[in-house]
Amino acid sequence: MNVADAMTPREDVVTVELPGTRDDVLEYLQERGFSSVPVVKDGPDGEEYRGLVSREELIERPDEDQLAVLMREVPTVTADTSVEEAAHLMLDTGSRRVPVVDGRLEGIVTVTDVVHAIARGEVDTDATAGDVATADVNTTYAGTPLPVAEREIYYANVPYTVCLDDDGRMSGILTEVDIIEVARVVEGEDDTGDSVAGQDDEWMWEGIKAIGKRYVPTRNVELPSEPASKFMSDGLVTVSKRKSVVEVAQAMITEDIEQIPLVTGDELIGIVRDVDLLEAL
Repeated sequence: MNVADAMTPREDVVTVELPGTRDDVLEYLQERGFSSVPVVKDGPDGEEYRGLVSREELIERPDEDQLAVLMREVPTVTADTSVEEAAHLMLDTGSRRVPVVDGRLEGIVTVTDVVHAIARGEVDTDATAGDVATADVNTTYAGTPLPVAEREIYYANVPYTVCLDDDGRMSGILTEVDIIEVARVVEGEDDTGDSVAGQDDEWMWEGIKAIGKRYVPTRNVELPSEPASKFMSDGLVTVSKRKSVVEVAQAMITEDIEQIPLVTGDELIGIVRDVDLLEAL
């Protein structure tokens, strides 16, 4: 199966155009939750793909306004690249989105696109959940205040935490999506000194790095102080080691989730994330 059969086509891909400014991408990166946006430019032969602008570039270069400077080159694939090759490229580069380019932008292939292909049986794999699962699981006590649980997710650098009850058993799963749904973003100004904007606030949503002592815009989040159990999903979907990767992918698509706990009986022994399924290709 080729990327052309799995990708999101150009007409459905949000882009920004050169010449442009950082404001052109803020809506997509902040309000719509995108991690990056492709940059294009009109050329003599039509639209030309130029690169990507991500949230990291905006934060790391706070004084830069021009997209031409903020954008970066990233690995790309072509429409006739195999899905397996694209999956390994994502794993090797830690990317969830890879532009499909052949002179011009033809689309984007994402981790979710590959999971859909696996779920439909369009790529060959006989791997099981046990083959691709991660043994290290991020957990938190179900009674932990949501702001603390959010920090635990942030520092673990994963998009979820499995919530445990008073007996140490799974009672639910809390994800970044659950947190975003109840977060209230507050915009303001902070005197940051020489540090990252918002660094000393109780909870930082997104800040802009300061250069010298100045006031810079910040975006801080207010989270409810109730326990994580109030916001977690308690209708847990789990899989065993013997469950096929195809069945795991199907469950992820059906339930609209990106991670599934791996269990033996009632015991939590691992986690299968959507990106782990790419290891099976």
